[in-house]
Amino acid sequence: MRNHFHDVLCLSEVKGMDINMNKENHIQNYLQEQGISQELISQVEEFRKMYEVDPLVEERIADPEMPFYGKDTLEIAITAILQGENLLLSGGKATGKNVLCETLSWIFGRPAYDISFHVNTDSASLIGTDTFRNNEVQLRKGPVYQCAEFGGFGILDEINMAKNDAVSVLHATLDHRRRIDVPGYNRILLHPAARFIGTMNQGYAGTRELNEALVSRFLVVDMPKLDEETLTFLLRKRFPDMKQEALTQFAGLFLDLQRKADNGEISTKSLDLRGLIAGIKTIRSGLSPAKAVRIGILNKSFDAFEKEIQEDVANTRIPRSWTRADVFELLPASDPRFDSAKLNQG
Repeated sequence: MRNHFHDVLCLSEVKGMDINMNKENHIQNYLQEQGISQELISQVEEFRKMYEVDPLVEERIADPEMPFYGKDTLEIAITAILQGENLLLSGGKATGKNVLCETLSWIFGRPAYDISFHVNTDSASLIGTDTFRNNEVQLRKGPVYQCAEFGGFGILDEINMAKNDAVSVLHATLDHRRRIDVPGYNRILLHPAARFIGTMNQGYAGTRELNEALVSRFLVVDMPKLDEETLTFLLRKRFPDMKQEALTQFAGLFLDLQRKADNGEISTKSLDLRGLIAGIKTIRSGLSPAKAVRIGILNKSFDAFEKEIQEDVANTRIPRSWTRADVFELLPASDPRFDSAKLNQG
């Protein structure tokens, strides 16, 4: 019986090693596809080996459905993290800020802590607050505290939504001191693998200017807008069985709306890549492409005049006569794209 359990344990260890090896190979292949230099890839691998992840937080390591696409931006982010710096991703809607955050967590194998900022964010919600447990007062650790403890990547989402006095508690955490002082408790030092990545949209309602002291603690990355090549690549990866004509028209629709938003003709409410992808997915279940576009992006605007402009753009790109057969190919099971298409139906 003892030998049997020993064999089972050894088998589970081998399976775990195989899974980790597959993950590392997947990450390496992705970085090579993005054109990242082998030297940089080797440094990422060394980082992963140097800082092991606590089993308690392994499930927090991101596994992006669609990794970030964009060599220059990805290269900048990787080099900054390798040098121990924090990042501030600044850009408009649908520029992939959160996707890049997930991708970095996945590449470096670090647990991600999503911290959504809002006008009522305070130091207690970031660092922690007192709670009564087991007949005594204890600290309920906040996401920033846990990130520091386990060496995670703290995603400070929409950091410019919070009041400046609320984020000022992070100054010692983000600069060379790399520590957190919790009133009434011990000072803790950040895990050497801990990094913080802020995201911000400029011009959104409720946002405010970040003070210089906070910005100086980040390396700032301007996220480029989606272009035709990037958008076509993303849609092709997400929908490998989409017909080329449909791919061109859906990408063209999004880019047309983006240009009109840049020119001030419409708002950015309809520039929703998540909505476009979600709408296209409904076509698989039989919804007409025209209706899918409406529920995916056009209905995000509630202004009648603006919606009329958007519908005119959509009608020139997506004919009302289109059906599922005009968008997706019927793939034979032998086609290498068949498995990917099945996987992306969910």
